[in-house]
Amino acid sequence: MPIIDTFPNPNKKRDYDIEISCPEFTSLCPKTGQPDFATIKIIYTPDLKCIELKSLKLYFYSYRDKGSFHEDVTNKIMDDFIKSCKPKTVTIIGDFNVRGGIKTIVKVSYKKPSKKK
Repeated sequence: MPIIDTFPNPNKKRDYDIEISCPEFTSLCPKTGQPDFATIKIIYTPDLKCIELKSLKLYFYSYRDKGSFHEDVTNKIMDDFIKSCKPKTVTIIGDFNVRGGIKTIVKVSYKKPSKKK
């Protein structure tokens, strides 16, 4: 799995949100081998690092040949995102296209634990 590159947050003095949308996300159904299409949306408040978008795009492309359930894909993206940039908060939404008459939206959120004084 490719690493998601980062760069230093240029505005550490204030909190702000960054919204990223990938409307052409593709993975494979582990049962049928058929492609699953989705829009992956990421909303995060950076701490010390921001995500570099080209590396995120290449990271998303790495799922095209990987069989994973919708729930697993969304949670794996969350784990890798947290590992890469350690955001203050992040919500990741996997909005998967209808398949077999059923639409799936998986939403996972994370908030960095506050430092104890």
